[in-house]
Amino acid sequence: MSPSSSSHVHMMKAQPFHVKYREIIRRMVFLICALLVFRLGSHIPVPGINNAALEHLFNANQGTILGLFNMFSGGALQRMSILALGIMPYISASIIVQLMSTVIPSLEALKKEGEQGKRKINQYTRQGTLILAIVQATGMCAGLISQGITLNSGLAFYIPAVTSLIAGTMFLMWLGEQITERGIGNGISMIIFAGIVANLPNLVLQSFSAVENGQTSIIGLVVLALLALAVLIAIVFIEKAQRRITVNYAQKQQGRRIFTAQQTHLPLKINMAGVIPAIFASSLLLFPASLGQWVGSTDPNAGFIKRGLQDLALVLSPGHTLYLVLFAALIIFFCYFYTALVFSPKEVAENLKRSGAYVPGIRPGEQTARYLDHILNRLTFIGAIYITFICLMPMILQSTFSMTMNVGGTSLLIVVVVVMDFMAQLQSHLTSHQYDNQTLMKKTTAHPKG
Repeated sequence: MSPSSSSHVHMMKAQPFHVKYREIIRRMVFLICALLVFRLGSHIPVPGINNAALEHLFNANQGTILGLFNMFSGGALQRMSILALGIMPYISASIIVQLMSTVIPSLEALKKEGEQGKRKINQYTRQGTLILAIVQATGMCAGLISQGITLNSGLAFYIPAVTSLIAGTMFLMWLGEQITERGIGNGISMIIFAGIVANLPNLVLQSFSAVENGQTSIIGLVVLALLALAVLIAIVFIEKAQRRITVNYAQKQQGRRIFTAQQTHLPLKINMAGVIPAIFASSLLLFPASLGQWVGSTDPNAGFIKRGLQDLALVLSPGHTLYLVLFAALIIFFCYFYTALVFSPKEVAENLKRSGAYVPGIRPGEQTARYLDHILNRLTFIGAIYITFICLMPMILQSTFSMTMNVGGTSLLIVVVVVMDFMAQLQSHLTSHQYDNQTLMKKTTAHPKG
């Protein structure tokens, strides 16, 4: 190695932290700025809202579907900001497009066209988001007028309010895509995560206020804290758990070179669907329940449809039997559905066969696909029961033992899984950066300048 190349390598090693990890710092700064913009946007009010009447409405409906919807919007619904619809129209549109892609051959073919097909599906998802945002914004504004929360009615309120709510949802969709592309982590998950975490200080204050008011005891608060800690440990343990399937590579010869047989593992996670089933199930239940909450009426003189929508909102409120049953069924369904989307046993078996790999004792091809499918079904069942238990446990405890649960199981699951995914992607960026630096140093050593 020449003196010039040695000094160049030394300079690369001695680079300041902000220079050495410039790309990662840039992504982190973008993520923080994007989340700050999201939090600022949640404080911009929709024009024409009576804040006093809105506050009275939320105080009178604590623990209902409004609280759950408010959690996903990061408190924007309670302030009736331009981001009050949150990211839920986008999530609902994604569900619809993915469901349709399994039954419509043209959409299924688009999924197999690579990047071009993905862009087309994303375009359909954005169009669906716009349609759902229009419907939900109009329904929300109609509900606000019926509840007497607006300062005026008619087009004077509808036009600016509906436009603001639609623009807020479309902006959040765009912001989530930008975070995914230019930041760290999944943008939509990070926005939901930021909204949940932003409410944690209020939840802590509510817990201490409940102790002061005699609604719960200090012992009960400690028990809840220990229970939350145990749930956190269980979530981390199961999210990291894997079923490793042994895979052998046959000995092969290329020219005069002989490659010896190798053994590796195919890791299958217990919860391969992540937090998606909980979010999908919540969003599907939120849509009809929130529509009934806003548009429905308990007035006996109201129409049959309005009274029916109000009854629907009541039975679909968290803690009710029908809500628990539907929530559990939707979680289990989406666990199997999403796992089938992200992992295809037949495709994996074909890839193993083409690369000369096989599972010991299992014939390559169709038998390997059936073997993987059998294991995947059992793992998905365990993962579905685990997610259902985590999401429903706080509601069951609250309704059965009258315990005050300020943090829902869905919120807890989302926070832990998003943090773990964020750390994994950050570690991936760090590893990629170190690999790039090592490659550059090897090139500099092999081809010194001068």
